[in-house]
Amino acid sequence: MAVTAVIGAGTMGNGIAHVFAQAGRDVVLVDVAQEMLDGALQVIRKNMDRQIKKGALTEADRDAAIGRIRTTISINDLRDADLIVEAVSENPEIKFTLFQDLDRVAGAKAILATNTSSISITDIAARTSRPDRVIGMHFMNPVPVMPLVEIIRGLQTGDDVTKAVTEEARALGKTPVEVNDYPGFVSNRVLMPMINEAVFCVMEGVAEPEAIDQVMKLGMNHPMGPLSLADLIGLDTCLHILHVLHDGLGDDKYRPCPLLRKMVAAGRLGRKSGRGFYDYG
Repeated sequence: MAVTAVIGAGTMGNGIAHVFAQAGRDVVLVDVAQEMLDGALQVIRKNMDRQIKKGALTEADRDAAIGRIRTTISINDLRDADLIVEAVSENPEIKFTLFQDLDRVAGAKAILATNTSSISITDIAARTSRPDRVIGMHFMNPVPVMPLVEIIRGLQTGDDVTKAVTEEARALGKTPVEVNDYPGFVSNRVLMPMINEAVFCVMEGVAEPEAIDQVMKLGMNHPMGPLSLADLIGLDTCLHILHVLHDGLGDDKYRPCPLLRKMVAAGRLGRKSGRGFYDYG
């Protein structure tokens, strides 16, 4: 695909732009403010510098990749994009409105992909006149490091769109795994109950966060404990996904822990706020 647009310059969006540009794609990165875009380019450069130190990238590769990224604050500049990947905040109404707007401005053959971690692809696609060209392309955080991309078909997603997006994920050096459109897909339907149960363990005084994470790392061979991972994902995002699971499946095993609700209400969101289950100073 010749031109890829990425909407949203936050953690996921700049990571997605990073991997597409590194794979040789021309990228248009979109956000509502130029300062957000400028910050994203700095983060991309910093992350590529880490790759250079590890010998995974050369300075010439870095400069060429960054040179393939242009920025804009208007989705009207996306008319020539073949693939548009949405990576805005995990809020249904924001995504629904955005896809209505994308349907208006994108070319007729453009594929509209969402990086949502839990919201129904079918519901998002229903906001457009092209539900056959809407698909989930769920990258993992941090995007340049994690190999998985969940490919989620909506009820009406076309076979040709699924094939094209799967091939594109492979071209990025990722491993695509196709799943169907159910609340939380596979990744978060399995992960979030574990994180939620770890929060219950903290609330009930079973163990301190460090002990819970150590048990899962040393006893279950997880590279990161569930509470450290929750801080990385963002506790507000975890809470939202649990709400989607609870509402969509109607099972109380997905009921968010009261401590998680309390921490989000207090603004303790994890790494992005400087404090969650751990203090990031």
